[in-house]
Amino acid sequence: MIFEPRTYRNSFSKERFQSFVITYKDSDLWIGIDHDSYQEEMAKEALKKLTSLREELEAYVADDSFFKKSLKPCETKEGAPEMAKRMADAAKKAGVGPMAAVAGMFSELIGKMLLENFSIDELVVENGGDVFLKLQNPLIMSIFAGESPLSGMVGLEILAEQTPVGICTSAGTVGPSMSFGKADAVMIACKETALADAFATGFGNLIKKPTDVEKVLKRTERFDEIISAVLICEDQIGIRGEFEMKLLS
Repeated sequence: MIFEPRTYRNSFSKERFQSFVITYKDSDLWIGIDHDSYQEEMAKEALKKLTSLREELEAYVADDSFFKKSLKPCETKEGAPEMAKRMADAAKKAGVGPMAAVAGMFSELIGKMLLENFSIDELVVENGGDVFLKLQNPLIMSIFAGESPLSGMVGLEILAEQTPVGICTSAGTVGPSMSFGKADAVMIACKETALADAFATGFGNLIKKPTDVEKVLKRTERFDEIISAVLICEDQIGIRGEFEMKLLS
């Protein structure tokens, strides 16, 4: 597996968003706020929330190591925190281990905390390719797909009325996350960001070669929760759902 530094963040719009990065242990989140809404204390509150989430989850998995290690769906123990239960539910639908939903879960919970505590018109919380979005105007999200010739060539137009929404990307050829597939990018959009994260991992596991793209895309139709899906493997791409595809120069 090739590790890619998060250079894709360099393409995020500085004109549209005032941004900051929060890090705690191995969590690294980019947060963008529209300039009119931005307040300096947002970074402090976001970091506080990230730290709290990490510590709460780590305390739980210290008593439930199977939850942390399992690559298949599993139940939570009695007294599990709500986020662990939601991760387990998402994993069960996607057929993966619950930790496959952790990045999306953190993105959404931090994003919702900011929306609840500050007056924000537009918000992007990005956690290693797993994004929670709330928009006031359309946004075109390009798709980074490693060495694929299609990387950066296509994007999805997200409309304001389609948000808040979670859009998560998994890959078998790019990034540090575990995948059993060979997809260059599997992007899934759902109302629940943890579920989008789990589905991205689950469908990514199924793509071993370019000819798998079509049949795996067909499988995404079984789930009403999936708003949109983009699958890329080498020079093959499959797209379905509510978001309009845009060709990028």
